[in-house]
Amino acid sequence: MNHGKHYVDSAKLIDRTKTYEPQEALELCCKTAKAKFDETVELHVRLGVDSRHADQQVRGAVVLPNGTGKNVRVVAICKGDAAKAAEAAGAQEVGDDDLIAKIQGGYLDFDVLVTTPDMMGRVGRLGKILGPRGLMPNPKAGTVTPDVGKAVTDAKAGKIEYRLDKTNIIHCPIGKVSFGADKLYENYSALIGAIIKAKPAAAKGQYIKSCVAATTMGPGVKMNTAKLV
Repeated sequence: MNHGKHYVDSAKLIDRTKTYEPQEALELCCKTAKAKFDETVELHVRLGVDSRHADQQVRGAVVLPNGTGKNVRVVAICKGDAAKAAEAAGAQEVGDDDLIAKIQGGYLDFDVLVTTPDMMGRVGRLGKILGPRGLMPNPKAGTVTPDVGKAVTDAKAGKIEYRLDKTNIIHCPIGKVSFGADKLYENYSALIGAIIKAKPAAAKGQYIKSCVAATTMGPGVKMNTAKLV
């Protein structure tokens, strides 16, 4: 694979044989970000579990203390008082059967969908549309809840969902390069803390195998995970 000049220059600043302390790794991410836009910093965490087993799934959500740096578009499928609460919290669109029909018709101009438990029977019809895009509401992620007002507020404040993929890795954004290393470190700590807390009882041996931070266009920086469980 041929990389551009900026990537090659950035890669020279990173020692591929070394694992860096998290703060230092995030400083390197900020230093090596050369794109003309504000790059996102992502964390890639490999876990010592087997995602094929139901009792070794790792999934949840966490509010990053400094947000994600992204303007999160939230829609809510609910009615009555829940709908009023969602509107008050700043959801860009609120509805019930009308919004379900709109999504069935191709409307996907949002980042998070929240709903109440009583609406899940109807929202379930949207599984084929929302599932592949990672937009399906889920109680573990806090997007199926009686308190949709709080769910909307949290999503807009930078709540992110983390879940294990088929290769036993969690990929999550922890902010923008413009945040600087200190704020990124606070977000990193919140996410890693949540992942450690979500450790399945069935997990054996080393839980966090490796952790790499990378910007949108930059090379990955390996982090030292020895102090993590």
